Order: sequence, then structure tokens, then C-alpha cells
Amino acid sequence: MRTLISSAFVSLDGVMEAPGGEEGYRNAGWTFKDVEFVPEAYAIKGREQEEAAAMLFGRASYEAFSAVWPDMEDFARYKTLPKYVVSTTLTEDGLADNWGETTILRSLDEVAALKETEGGPIIMHGSASLGRALSDAGLIDRYHLLVFPLLLGAGKRLFSGTDKDTQKLKLVEHETYANGIQKNVFDVVR
Repeated sequence: MRTLISSAFVSLDGVMEAPGGEEGYRNAGWTFKDVEFVPEAYAIKGREQEEAAAMLFGRASYEAFSAVWPDMEDFARYKTLPKYVVSTTLTEDGLADNWGETTILRSLDEVAALKETEGGPIIMHGSASLGRALSDAGLIDRYHLLVFPLLLGAGKRLFSGTDKDTQKLKLVEHETYANGIQKNVFDVVR
């Protein structure tokens, strides 16, 4: 069984919307404009590229990342990985032609089936709506969180507000950086 990792930049109050400056959100770009850049805080991002065997996205995050990452040297390894996009609306002609093999999945059941295949970890960046649905369905195995010392108030949240049974997490790695960012790696306890 493959490990599904949710990787996210998140504010202390759980907001993950528009960390890089995406339009339409009043606090867009909060990871870079509001917190001093400390390179070591982002080392986990390089490690994710080395360890991942595939990538998973929701449609909106796929469209955002596929527009910029294929041409960025910092994300060159991702170009070679198989990619999976969970969407009921995306069609083959909406896939990037310069970012390698991409498969459209139409349901959470298809994500569950993907996890049952052979291969290494599957990394999911961003993808707020998909991440909440996968978490509620018990399909996420690990969280890589960079928690920023900010309170953003409104915005898309990392976790849903669904009334569900307690889900235990085990902290397996953590570090705090000079700019106040905290790295927290949690395994989901089953």
C-alpha cells in the first residue's frame, strides 16, 4: 500500500488559501510577504521531491502548479513523476503537455485504488478541497505541514468542519525556525 502525504503551508489558524499569491484572496502571498524568508525552513520541500514517486492534485491546484512548475529548475524532479488529478470536470485537453504523464481520477474510490498499487509515496501539494475530502475519507497517511506564525481569519482551511470521530496523529518530526515557522510531520494513527 502506498503512502499518501498531504503537504501544505498553513497559518496557525488553519488557513491554507493562496500562500504563493494566487488572485482572489485578500491575504494572497502570505508565506512570502508576511514572514521573513529562512531557507532551512523549506528544506522539507526538496526532500519531498526526492522521496515522492507520484503526485496527486485537485483540479484547481493542478491548473495552478502545471502553469509554472514545469519550467522551474527548483521543481525539475516533479516533471518526471506520474501525476494524478482528481476532478469530475477536467478533460484530457485541459492537461499540461509539458509536464509528463498525467491521469485523471474521477472519484475518491479511484484514489483509494491508486493507493493499493505498487510504488512509493504519493505527495499532494495544496489541493484544499481534495485534501479535506481525503482526510474525511481516511485516505491521508501523513501530513507535512509548515505552520506560519500568522492568523489569517477567513480562507480555505486545511481540515473540514465535518463532525466526525477523533482522528489521532503521531508527531514524527518537528522543528522551529528563526522566523517562527514550525515544521510538523504527523503520521495518521490507524
